[in-house]
Amino acid sequence: MKKQVRVLGIDDSPFSFRAERALVVGVVARLPVYIEGIMRTEVAVDGCDANDAVIAMLERSRYTEQLKLIMFDGVAVGGFNVIDIDSIHKAIGVPCATVTREMPDFLKMEDALRAHFPDWRDRLAVIKRNPLFRVGAKNRSLYATAVGIDGDTLDDIIRECTVQGALPEPLRIAHLISGAMVLGESHGRA
Repeated sequence: MKKQVRVLGIDDSPFSFRAERALVVGVVARLPVYIEGIMRTEVAVDGCDANDAVIAMLERSRYTEQLKLIMFDGVAVGGFNVIDIDSIHKAIGVPCATVTREMPDFLKMEDALRAHFPDWRDRLAVIKRNPLFRVGAKNRSLYATAVGIDGDTLDDIIRECTVQGALPEPLRIAHLISGAMVLGESHGRA
């Protein structure tokens, strides 16, 4: 892997299910941890506009052409506004991955989707489309899905940009910034 590749980490802010919109923040880092830029967009809470919002954010960004990977903290933002990494990869041409600390409980997800969304089958199909695999150090491994990048290269990138804990720095910093923008200071596990 080439040194100092640029990675975009995207995470949503804390939100209320009574709110209509949720903030989504992207952090561009040149590996291992040099922050080059911040971007933002908004999505509907539990909506279906996350992919369009992320694509529009990337299309207007000066950093997009330099990105080697777009990483999302989880498979959805703003509740169950599901991220379709296949669609984003196809539209932008940059490899995409979702990263999560724990193995998702697909049965609980299905129950929640079934209870709240008429299009639950479509959302669940996107969530389950790409296989999950482990990445990162054994004592702090993560689960990921990816498109446009092989598992070994994704693992190398995640290891390169993880300083402390399990979460890669672009995602950790996106989490901190999005929390501070909404709550006044960062909160939660980052």
